[in-house]
Amino acid sequence: MVDEGCGLKRRLGDGDFVASLGRAISRTNMLLALTAALVFSPGNAVAENCLTATDMDAATRNALTSSGLRYFDMIARGDAASLRQNAIPSLASDFSGIEGTVKENQPALAGAKASARPPFLLEANGNAPIPRAEFFCGVFGASGQTKDSAAFSINGLSPGKYGVVIMDAPAAKGAYTVSLILQQIGSDWKVGGLYIKSSQSAGHDGNWYSTKAHDYQSKGQTHNAWLYYLMVRSLVSPLPFMSTAATDKLYDDSQKLQPADFPADGKAADLPAGTTTYKLTALFPEVVGNDLDLIVRYSVRDVSNTNTTYQSNVAVMKALVTKYPELRDAFAAIVARAVDPSGRDYGTMLAMKDIK
Repeated sequence: MVDEGCGLKRRLGDGDFVASLGRAISRTNMLLALTAALVFSPGNAVAENCLTATDMDAATRNALTSSGLRYFDMIARGDAASLRQNAIPSLASDFSGIEGTVKENQPALAGAKASARPPFLLEANGNAPIPRAEFFCGVFGASGQTKDSAAFSINGLSPGKYGVVIMDAPAAKGAYTVSLILQQIGSDWKVGGLYIKSSQSAGHDGNWYSTKAHDYQSKGQTHNAWLYYLMVRSLVSPLPFMSTAATDKLYDDSQKLQPADFPADGKAADLPAGTTTYKLTALFPEVVGNDLDLIVRYSVRDVSNTNTTYQSNVAVMKALVTKYPELRDAFAAIVARAVDPSGRDYGTMLAMKDIK
């Protein structure tokens, strides 16, 4: 799966798309329970306001759409220099991430013509960055979101006006979504973040992963089913900090399958391995090359001794497939990442056939 996000992604506090998506959806559902049957508009929020395309004035709506399509043309041409000239100052000063994303995806997007979905306008008020900005756009009823509504959850967002422009780009190598986060600077809308996603991951689309999830569920392999549902949710959502009616439905449908013995919602899970018990902090699927691999993160005191950490990584992988042998059927390899209290990590990858 091509899933590249730069700029605003740095403020999310979590570099992993699937993990941040799960937390965003979880937070959205919690807040929906408190705000059911309300229509969110500028008068309903104190620090954050959100307008859908039908709520905003025509001039703003047209400016966001035309800016997004103009920047898409730069991306499709591989013109990172022009894109940088139109970026917000903080992003323009460190543009390597965006430039790399454009370069990587330009061959697939060359010659593609994008169509823009209705944009969203996010207004963050105040005089300091908001620790967790929550935006609810559109109508939220007792049954959740309506078709055209969306919710966004962003950590550390600075005050300002932001536009979210999501574009569909059919290409020779498959369909892509290109999402731009724009920030209003004066009368201009400048690039503040870029996300490019393929509609496929490891050669398969969301319907394929959904079918596989159902198959695993029917076999009683609920851990595999849950992990494959995460792939479906990641393919459906164009942004890791956005939830929609579609992603909420997927969340509700798969929530009953969430394994109690997997790490989730900030809670670690114990994994016994001989005389040692490891604290797993994250477990999620990720495409590496053309393969779907399983990523496991766990806590250690120190990663400076790479020989010792390598042995721990191998022990974690062996213990994982011993406890959950079904994982061998669903993933090509496991990547174990030991993480110390400072955030430093050390990773090891082993193909499933080599984990014995």
